[in-house]
Amino acid sequence: MTKIELSRVHGDFGFEAKDEMGHTVLFDSSAEAGGENFGPRPMHIMLMSLGACSGIDVITILKKQKQEVKDYKMIIKGDRETGKPITLWKNIQMEFHIFGEVDEDLAKRAVQLAMDKYCTAAETLRAAGAYITWKVIMNK
Repeated sequence: MTKIELSRVHGDFGFEAKDEMGHTVLFDSSAEAGGENFGPRPMHIMLMSLGACSGIDVITILKKQKQEVKDYKMIIKGDRETGKPITLWKNIQMEFHIFGEVDEDLAKRAVQLAMDKYCTAAETLRAAGAYITWKVIMNK
């Protein structure tokens, strides 16, 4: 079982979460809700996790295919539900920017596999009702 410890370390809503290996992540709420911009909002961390999860999968697949990825970047945008007390992610758009000597068809297949088969974060968000779209942008 995974164990996370969370402690308040700054103002009212500035939290530090620590995993079993000692890695830390900072959180805060919006200024409107009393936060002080100490760290990202918890819901933003979900999108960051989606990017990291799918990115690890894409790079792993491309490495196995002997593709030379020189750099990698993602842009993730999301819209949340409105008018509800709990506002889930509704629409998420992802751009996978891949740099290097990489075959475009292999890159698209790697992203498809990551998003449809391997990325647990993507599946978790879809199970909560999010609609996720993606595109691959190749850069030499």
